[in-house]
Amino acid sequence: MPASSPSAQAAPVDYAAMRQAMVASQLRTTAVTDTRVIAAMAEVPRERFVPAEAAAMAYRDTAVPLGQGRAANVPLATARLLVEARLRADDRVLLIGAAGGYTAAVLARIVREVVAVESLPALAEQARGALAGEPNVTVVEGALEHGHPAGAPYDVLIVDGAVEELPQALLTQVAEHGRIVSGLVERGVSRLAAGSRAGSATALAPFADIDAVRLPGFAKPKAFTF
Repeated sequence: MPASSPSAQAAPVDYAAMRQAMVASQLRTTAVTDTRVIAAMAEVPRERFVPAEAAAMAYRDTAVPLGQGRAANVPLATARLLVEARLRADDRVLLIGAAGGYTAAVLARIVREVVAVESLPALAEQARGALAGEPNVTVVEGALEHGHPAGAPYDVLIVDGAVEELPQALLTQVAEHGRIVSGLVERGVSRLAAGSRAGSATALAPFADIDAVRLPGFAKPKAFTF
């Protein structure tokens, strides 16, 4: 049987074209209005932050499996959260759910400092390797719901996924009048929400009905019943 000719072999994947298509079809058409977020997501090679076997899925409008029950958030969900966070160049950001490091890489191009928390050792190690060229990003391994109080206060808290509730211990790591964005799960449906901290009170209001990946460690305590 004759060997396959080079022309018959599969062509290399054009990730750059896929990235630009994501920006054009998923971001620019869906209220992603911050040009810094668009520019960063048009630059960061998302395929480098997911497992090699999932790289072809990196720019689809879907969550990308990372293993051990975790997935990278949907690009649109991440983008809308970053826009609603009203990021500033001098912000210190606490990112919950570092996953493979993609969102931290996007943030690194916009803000002064990013502390990214990841609970799975394998993902934390992957994120550190992928973010080795980002001097303003620190990856911390630990429970997502605990955050990183040693680095508090932060100007912005970004939870790159959906949770049932945000614990007070995490919210208190945000500076007074600091901004908070997260996906919230209510009755099995996730929405994106945003708000701010004022003293011991925080108020988050939904702003978009967009599905986001569920993050572990944030389940509401079950109500006691007789």
